[in-house]
Amino acid sequence: METPEQTLRGVLQTIENAAKLAGRPSAVRLLAVSKTRTAGEVRALAAAGQLAFGENYVREGMAKAEELAALGLEWHLIGHLQSNKCREAAAAFDWVQSLDRPKLVAALDRARPPGRPPLNVLVQVNPDGEAGKSGCAPGDVGALAALVAAAPNLRLRGLMAIPEPHPDPARRRDTFRSLRAMFDRLAADYPGVDTLSMGMSDDFEAAIAEGATMVRIGTMLFGPRTAPARD
Repeated sequence: METPEQTLRGVLQTIENAAKLAGRPSAVRLLAVSKTRTAGEVRALAAAGQLAFGENYVREGMAKAEELAALGLEWHLIGHLQSNKCREAAAAFDWVQSLDRPKLVAALDRARPPGRPPLNVLVQVNPDGEAGKSGCAPGDVGALAALVAAAPNLRLRGLMAIPEPHPDPARRRDTFRSLRAMFDRLAADYPGVDTLSMGMSDDFEAAIAEGATMVRIGTMLFGPRTAPARD
């Protein structure tokens, strides 16, 4: 059985190989998705060198961030954000990758604690228009990004998306490509935009080939989930 260090090294090597093939060596960050994982599992992966973790649920993430505060980890909220959780999210997380509607902008901006650096924000896009999936429509990205960029306690960093898990790899590649074009347009308008978060355990190499700068991987690092999610 592999140690956390061996598993992490293998995943990082796969990411690096994909980035090299795409002509962008060392240009892709790994976000370890720790939803439902214990603080002990996170601690073990942190000891192996992984410092950025993504959580789907605000209170679950808050509990881990508090327990592991001494490790200096970077915490990302990647799940749907309810407006009544904005105060907690703004205090507990370093990044919110799932901002998808205007009402969250003012709520997060007001709730960011004084003395903390601006909260890093990605606009979540629903590129395939899937019903019931979070994310704004592609046509709404510009207006939402403008609101984030104007908020003094938020920092616009880019886009996040979860494309439709279509069985045809070419369809997924097309979606990744369209997201990269969307990201490039946003970066041209806002010089601070530098992050395109797309690609997970089953498609991150294709996402990297099409321009992802951050991939979100859980199962490959931690193994199958055994605990239920909670918030």
